[in-house]
Amino acid sequence: MERPRHFEDYTLGEERRTHGRTITETDFVVHAGHTGDFFPHHMDAEHMKATSFGQRIAHGTMTFAIGIGLTASEINPHAFTYGYERLRFPKPVFIGDTIHTVLTVSALEPDPKRPDKGRVVETCRVVNHRGETVLACDHVLLAHRRSS
Repeated sequence: MERPRHFEDYTLGEERRTHGRTITETDFVVHAGHTGDFFPHHMDAEHMKATSFGQRIAHGTMTFAIGIGLTASEINPHAFTYGYERLRFPKPVFIGDTIHTVLTVSALEPDPKRPDKGRVVETCRVVNHRGETVLACDHVLLAHRRSS
């Protein structure tokens, strides 16, 4: 869905939630193939049985890609991603977990390099079906200001 918004249209504290997505064995295999990350904690079920996790854990980069990808259900043609900051993985993701993403506008700032844009900071939390945060980061967008 396209939702055109200028910098001035954002409100501190506004929240958006995505739909859910269940993580599969195929996700693990495809992501490992794309990245070359075949480490045993992602790919060796027998090895992981003897760990405190008891099973394979998802690649952090896969959790990030899927969790942030879920947010693309809303596209703003007046803004683009400037980057992601303070990325953390406080809990593991397992095959069979269903995740969704919660975005909260946590800051609205002028952009010091571009007076025609403002920075919108969205705090992103990827949450599993047990209500646990499995990924947290700040998404920084550059949004066009309205013409004066």
